[in-house]
Amino acid sequence: MTTGHPPADSDDHALAAWLATTAGERLLEVREGGLTGRELKDAGDLAAHELLMELLATSRPDDAVLSEEGKDDKRRLDARRVWIVDPLDGTREFSEPPRDDWAVHVALWENGELVAGAVAQPALGRTFHTGEPPVVPPRTSERPRIAVSRTRPPAFVEALAAEMDAELVPMGSAGVKVISVVRDLTDAYVHAGGQYEWDNAAPVAVARSAGLFCSRVDGSELRYNQDDVSLPDLVVCRPELSTQILEFVGRHGTA
Repeated sequence: MTTGHPPADSDDHALAAWLATTAGERLLEVREGGLTGRELKDAGDLAAHELLMELLATSRPDDAVLSEEGKDDKRRLDARRVWIVDPLDGTREFSEPPRDDWAVHVALWENGELVAGAVAQPALGRTFHTGEPPVVPPRTSERPRIAVSRTRPPAFVEALAAEMDAELVPMGSAGVKVISVVRDLTDAYVHAGGQYEWDNAAPVAVARSAGLFCSRVDGSELRYNQDDVSLPDLVVCRPELSTQILEFVGRHGTA
């Protein structure tokens, strides 16, 4: 694969988009290489991680990196800029061609805030990023739609859906679920089953740039580049649904 070079004089938004897109192209090549099952999953994780590490070392050599597939170098806690990446989000779906609900996440945290992000959905040939904030289409469904895991939908979300008269829409990849709200395929993604910073940093950056509501399920702020990288719950939704969702969680919890 010829990776090429990042856009000339690329800002962080353009670089994030290029990195996610380029890693996605590499993953499509791996997917077409004849591997299956665990071998395909492992090859995809490794190929995308190694490529992103190489490209970031070249493009932003002074920045720290936190990757799902890499060792957590705690020096990032003293860094001003940290790239938070998930080289392959939705490994299960990646290993099940022709499924398209898997993604590449690239986000940049700087001085306490997410400042850039990109989510590539390679099988769709699309990359959503903060350099060109997506415009969320007007809602097309009368009933709210909530994105949930296709394999592990949490029970409390089923109760939330019943209260809201909402439809549950199963799909893979945390990033794909967040972007489904951006794309008007769903209206909310509510999760409390455990995630890490790399699972949602880039999707949240993109969702915020599109004007969507993003928070923990208790309404508190999502914080990144923490010592403990566990970030177990989040809400991403159309702003008009946020109060109802947070109030439900406040009354009933997520058990």
